[in-house]
Amino acid sequence: MPALVLLGAQWGDEGKGKATDLLGGSVDYVVRYQGGNNAGHTVVVGDQKYALHLLPSGILTPECTPVIGNGVVVDPSVLFSELNGLNERGVDTSKLLISGNAHLITSYNVTVDKVTERFLGKRKIGTTGRGIGPTYADKINRVGIRIQDLYDESILTQKVEAALEVKNQLLTKLYNRRAIEAGQVVEELLSYADRLKPYVADTVLVLNQALEQDKVVLFEGGQGTLLDIDHGTYPFVTSSNPTAGGACTGAGVGPTKISRVIGILKAYTTRVGSGPFPTELFDEDGAALRRIGGERGVTTGRDRRCGWFDAVIARYATRVNGLTDFFLTKLDVLTGWEEIPVCVAYEIDGKRVEELPYSQTDFHHAKPVYETLPGWSEDITKAKTFADLPKNAQAYVKALEDMSGAPISAIGVGPGRDETIEINSFI
Repeated sequence: MPALVLLGAQWGDEGKGKATDLLGGSVDYVVRYQGGNNAGHTVVVGDQKYALHLLPSGILTPECTPVIGNGVVVDPSVLFSELNGLNERGVDTSKLLISGNAHLITSYNVTVDKVTERFLGKRKIGTTGRGIGPTYADKINRVGIRIQDLYDESILTQKVEAALEVKNQLLTKLYNRRAIEAGQVVEELLSYADRLKPYVADTVLVLNQALEQDKVVLFEGGQGTLLDIDHGTYPFVTSSNPTAGGACTGAGVGPTKISRVIGILKAYTTRVGSGPFPTELFDEDGAALRRIGGERGVTTGRDRRCGWFDAVIARYATRVNGLTDFFLTKLDVLTGWEEIPVCVAYEIDGKRVEELPYSQTDFHHAKPVYETLPGWSEDITKAKTFADLPKNAQAYVKALEDMSGAPISAIGVGPGRDETIEINSFI
């Protein structure tokens, strides 16, 4: 049962799309198991760049079946916008499967998300404003709208009316906004039903049968480990579980069927949105990382906060995900530095701490403890094997591997599909 989980080992934006795409030719199914269009994957194929938000990266590989699992929240307008964009560029999207149990992001979820963030002011979480959190809240409160509800208008109407009973009270009495009419929401949702129907499937059954037939299934997480609702830097997190356990609940596959868990690590660290970030740089080095690395959010368009590599959070990601391998991305961005600091521990209240503190207060006050490694100036984008890398680049990779607790099995040396060094096969 060759089932693999591929996820972000930092705060997201690590280059998961490139890693998924690299595996695409060997994979039969690629499954998004959580999140929504708050995620962003950039995949470069030849001279073509594709920015995916909701669709699995495997949709760019003709032999692969892309799947949106039950743990994903789906904005149908965004879904069809992405599909239209790919179709216009000659990409075949007809094999896409979407779980009928996936929840829909409604227009009122987006409204609630935006007005809540504005209301919070300085205490805002830094969400993408796309309705992700309110949709997951509806799911947990059992007033969510699932894709399968589109095919029973009576049930759909009842559920929308129930959801709006409380939301309209909040909108009108707390946020001074107009109430939303249930009939308009129902009409809008029903307008997507016919076009969605060919994609809707019992994906839990499909995926488990595929694994029983020894098909290769790759589960693709959005965001990253430190944004996990349970294991991330709460409350500055997403509303779902990007960690490995989320693949089981978000796709309906048991943990005993997972054979490998691959964590994607950027050769430095970035973060979008609010929250603690011990190695964040506010100087010329931070600006250079942002410029050279093209560090702008695929989904948000916001500049990413940049900092040096943090081995403490890498070790944490190894532990909570049970990582078997790392894929190290964007090593080429570090070319040109004479010396490269790496955070090996934190200092908290004068004490050295080598593991991620569970206390939010401690993490907020953590100061990085750095070790400095020698840099390199040679172009590494043409490297095809580990031996092709400059000696200092090799030493940097080895040091990160030793600090992070799992083998680095692949290295990204450029943005292109073929600019990757594969040390150990993932499959």
